[in-house]
Amino acid sequence: MLRTISLTLFMLSSLPVVNMTTAQEQSVKPGINDTFRNPDVKEFQGRFEVESREVFALRKEIVAACKVQPGQTVADIGAGTGLFTRMFSPLVGKEGRVISVDIAQAFLDHIEKTSREAGMLNIETLRGTADSTNLPPESIDVAFICDTYHHFEYPLKTMASLHRALKPGGRVVLVEFRRVEGTSTDWVMNHVRAGQEVFESEIVKSGFKKVREERDLLKENYLVTFEKVTANP
Repeated sequence: MLRTISLTLFMLSSLPVVNMTTAQEQSVKPGINDTFRNPDVKEFQGRFEVESREVFALRKEIVAACKVQPGQTVADIGAGTGLFTRMFSPLVGKEGRVISVDIAQAFLDHIEKTSREAGMLNIETLRGTADSTNLPPESIDVAFICDTYHHFEYPLKTMASLHRALKPGGRVVLVEFRRVEGTSTDWVMNHVRAGQEVFESEIVKSGFKKVREERDLLKENYLVTFEKVTANP
């Protein structure tokens, strides 16, 4: 039976591991998530699950690069219509879990419905907020963030919540748009607030170390893996 994690679990979590995140009080890009307050799921399915989108066309290769193992718990951060959630489900198996995290309840309702219909009983949903994933402490092995990090209004706080949520040695797999002046599209330049160097720096400051990059897999995007550092930076 599909389970929805209670937000009250988060209230029991420990204090943030990364002290510097407490200083981030202002949104880095106000209004970036306005379209996700009450999204039309069918409209976004047409935008997200289409071959012209690189991460959809290469979804199998991306999932393979995540190196998810049976029995693990994977959090799909900014799960949207649930594309990758559904792909992770058979990989973690009956003993594992996939937690779909999103700020839009409409997306989570869609994921619950489609997962139930597909018999994917290891999928759970959790509603996040602008500055937290709301995941319980040390509850996940892998956090997957695909074309979503640039939507984090409070990236340091959100990443601090992921740091708490990951088990020791847990990993973050980041897939994001390449933002390169003179190369990237106008849409990317206007929509994505910063490039790979800035995003990686923020994640490292949040208590992670970069351990791997898939340099030849994607063209419009990049895929980088980070590992949780248990000691305070």
